[in-house]
Amino acid sequence: MAEIVKQILAKPIQLADQVTKLADDAQSSKQECAELKSKTEKLANLLRQAARASSDLYERPTRRIIDDTEQVLEKALALVTKCRTNGLIKRVFSIIPNAAFKKMSSQLENSIGDVSWLLRVSAPADDRGDEYLGLPPIAANEPILGLIWEQIATLHTGSLDNRSDAAANLVSLARDNDRYGKLIIEEGGIGPLLKLVKEGRQEGQENAARAIGLLARDPESVEQMIHAGVCTVFAKILKEGSMKVQSVVAWAVSEMASNHPDCQDHFAQNNIIRLLVSHLAFETVQEHSKYAVSSKALSIHSVVMANNDSSKSSSKGHDYEDDKLFHSQIKRPSGGNINLPRMHSVIQSTMEGKSQSQNESQSQSQQNRATNHAPPANNNHNSSSNSQAGSLSGASLKGREYEDPATKAAMKAMAAKALWHLAKGNSAICRSITESRALLCFAVLLEKGNGEVQFNSAMALMEISAVAEEDAELRRSAFKPNSPAAKAVVDQLLKIIDMADSDLLIPCIKAIGCLARTFRATETRIIAPLVRLLDEREGEVSREAAIALTKFACGENYLHLDHCKAIITAGGAKHLIQLVYFGEQIVQISSLILLCYIAMHVPDSEELAKAEVLTALEWASKQGYMVQNETVDTLLPQAKVGFLTLP
Repeated sequence: MAEIVKQILAKPIQLADQVTKLADDAQSSKQECAELKSKTEKLANLLRQAARASSDLYERPTRRIIDDTEQVLEKALALVTKCRTNGLIKRVFSIIPNAAFKKMSSQLENSIGDVSWLLRVSAPADDRGDEYLGLPPIAANEPILGLIWEQIATLHTGSLDNRSDAAANLVSLARDNDRYGKLIIEEGGIGPLLKLVKEGRQEGQENAARAIGLLARDPESVEQMIHAGVCTVFAKILKEGSMKVQSVVAWAVSEMASNHPDCQDHFAQNNIIRLLVSHLAFETVQEHSKYAVSSKALSIHSVVMANNDSSKSSSKGHDYEDDKLFHSQIKRPSGGNINLPRMHSVIQSTMEGKSQSQNESQSQSQQNRATNHAPPANNNHNSSSNSQAGSLSGASLKGREYEDPATKAAMKAMAAKALWHLAKGNSAICRSITESRALLCFAVLLEKGNGEVQFNSAMALMEISAVAEEDAELRRSAFKPNSPAAKAVVDQLLKIIDMADSDLLIPCIKAIGCLARTFRATETRIIAPLVRLLDEREGEVSREAAIALTKFACGENYLHLDHCKAIITAGGAKHLIQLVYFGEQIVQISSLILLCYIAMHVPDSEELAKAEVLTALEWASKQGYMVQNETVDTLLPQAKVGFLTLP
């Protein structure tokens, strides 16, 4: 950087020397040239000071100021060259108006002011004390640029406290105006902000991380941050930082992933997913030695089986008994004679039992090795997992249990939000999340959390379910019917849908709809709560319920016939008829599509006949705005044919 600045300064210094020399040889306007010479000499001295301090100069304003100064000196050189003209006739034809000298004098004054400001702003903040820097003349038409330069220069050279204040000022600027955010990035603010995140005190780290999150407003900005190393810095903070800073960092990750999904894999490669899940799991489920907890290693069913001393049977019979036992222990949101579970205590007791068992096993193993004087064996993946977890839950996260409840709640909320945006549309990240404790955490937080953490958990589940809908492998591994974590999630989603009066309702409806192909024909508790929502006063809720039920009733669902009958049994036909006739336009289309699927698959239903579904379909086929929808245009004729071909 120092050599580059010296090269930038070389030409204007040379021009200043030429102006000074030619001004001495002026044949006309000698007094004016003498004034220009005086100001040029002053400017040349400042330029030489800048060259000596080149290693400390802040690059962005340096380039702009020196470029502008160079142009001024070139004009000054051309002006004093005219004053050396010999001969009367030449002087007559090269008369220079006084206004030109005044303008040049003003421009040299501005350049002097610019270079003086540059030297002051680039000096260590402690050296200039509380000196007011003001604005450089070059920023007179854009005062905010000078302010941004000053804050970034302070980030480069100030004390930790001064740098924290500068970051806070940049937060205010970035929050107020998108253009200011662009300027902060263009003027090189990302590098010193990341440095403050790494080196600052807690308040400075928070301010810097918040500024980075606010600056991540478009893909181009996020891309620059990725290249500047934001993933590495954030991973280090999420592992070792204070929880308040970690909370802001998690929020910043969510902002970056939200505005530029292409950065998701960069965060995943830097272990961000694992660290966020660890924060989500802290005091949500009991700490465990493994990050990736399989359904066999951690399940609600396993503790129930252990408590009842039940023996295992064949794999086919085991699955049936798993389902039967699990359904007897977990609450049905739709009611019935089933007791409310203590999900959190069940998970904790499972974890504690496994942890104690593992500790005893490890202790016994160590004693055996000591007796045999043999080196420890690295026998399987568990040993590496345990060592990884040791670094995660050891000294780096020590003391977080003493944080105040508000900080812990904020950390969970931001971790859930970050996972929500990182999971969106990304199969690999969703697989990483579902193979961890995260699904159980989301289930617990939906049940016991409140406010933002509950909402973010619901949104995360919605995005994971949306990916699972398109990714059969993820759907089979993460949401298989006998998976305790998946069952816990579904129970909580259904509980919220059954209550039908929550801000979480829409994401939960969408999540259940995306999982439609994972439910067995015997899983009858899903349909009725969704059918009841068709009778909701809010159009958006009815529409989402219709869309979710369509995923159960469409031909792509292997069990569509069973689901269509369940929808009819739950009273769905009459609700759909009402929505097709009288619903909002967007609700009408979704309801009509569902009604078409039901009519196609169960045309001989007495309930459909009583509801006069065929009449509704005939009416819909005459509504231009309805048949303009491609799906409706395709399904309506098929649905009517089913009725017309009945004996």
